Amino acid sequence: MDPMIRKLRFRLLAWLRRSRSGPILFVKKFSYKDVKRATDGFHRIVYSNSHGAAYKARFEGGEVALVKEARAFNEGEESFYREVQFLGRLHHRHLLALRGFSTGNKRLLVFDNIENGSLKEHFNDPLKTPLNWKARLQIAVGVAAALEYLLLFSNPPVYHVSINSSNIMLDENFTAKLTDVGLLSSIGTYVQMPHSSCSEECMGQECGNIVFQLGVLILELITGQSSEQGGTDLIQWVQGSRLSSSIHMMIDPDLGNNYDSKELKELLVVARLCLKSKNNPKFPVRQVFRFLQKKVHIP
Repeated sequence: MDPMIRKLRFRLLAWLRRSRSGPILFVKKFSYKDVKRATDGFHRIVYSNSHGAAYKARFEGGEVALVKEARAFNEGEESFYREVQFLGRLHHRHLLALRGFSTGNKRLLVFDNIENGSLKEHFNDPLKTPLNWKARLQIAVGVAAALEYLLLFSNPPVYHVSINSSNIMLDENFTAKLTDVGLLSSIGTYVQMPHSSCSEECMGQECGNIVFQLGVLILELITGQSSEQGGTDLIQWVQGSRLSSSIHMMIDPDLGNNYDSKELKELLVVARLCLKSKNNPKFPVRQVFRFLQKKVHIP
């Protein structure tokens, strides 16, 4: 397609989107060559999943960013631009902000800086500073707050959310940032829901799966074990009858004794509630967030 026609088409799509959903932000188009150079030829892989790989990018000016492939949009240019514009409108303290996009051999999304890398790196890399108890609590509450925003305050609500230690990034202040969100389902189609927004009583399978993922993340924060296969080992532990006698053996050794035992028990309660939601959703995201916020005493 002629570059000028492509540019005009993108502007038209943006105008149509704005006319339906109110003001949107136009995002920057990055040179594909610059992005490739910044990611060392797409070799600085941070994580990879069914939607594509994510890379750490360092641009010539020293800026650090997260660059994600958008494999699900390989067949549809219009759907890719629709996703770009939608992600550009999402704004929350615990979501990694979209800075721009790039097209070439790959379709790419360029997000904000990831100064302190991923949560998984802090679990697995001995050179990384171990996260203290307060930081872990703040991460749990922050992720829950982002989920509330995505499901209750985004229009349309975001049901494609992947939560694990690999795709939660930490900024310069160790503030948690969700990175893997969007309008697409796991098979690359747009999720169609009966309502334009999700109510507080949302109990659908999509919501249940998201709450379940939050429960697994909480267990990762407690144990320091990253789990990429659905957290089976961690789930069996927290659901076991001998949980109370094994807690001290499962806590991340990096924490030592520097944690609040009451807060730990409350966090485990929240995790167990979340894990019950996968196949039979019982608790809406807002309820989990408020309960978590109250129990661990993080504003």
